[in-house]
Amino acid sequence: MSDSSELVIRLPNDIGGMPADPINPIDHDLAPWEKRCHALADVLDFHKIINTEEKRCGVEALGAEMIGKLSYYERWIVAFSNILLRKGILTPTDIALKMKEVAARYS
Repeated sequence: MSDSSELVIRLPNDIGGMPADPINPIDHDLAPWEKRCHALADVLDFHKIINTEEKRCGVEALGAEMIGKLSYYERWIVAFSNILLRKGILTPTDIALKMKEVAARYS
């Protein structure tokens, strides 16, 4: 199979069978922001704003490079932002103002 056909067949997060470092399974508590992100996913799904399939497609749309660099919940946040922007529920200004507000809490 050629490299280009592999790109078409395999989605960015489909890494089964590919070479990788061993998995080091460890139990860890979620950070507060990760818990809020998970709760946000539940709320968005409950209110029929973003469903699980949209979230999965949103993460896959990030591409292999971003998926490789972002943590699990960081991928969710970027996917949610992109979906909400596309649906017109959020604007770039909304996001920028909220980020400025949050940053001010930690200055």
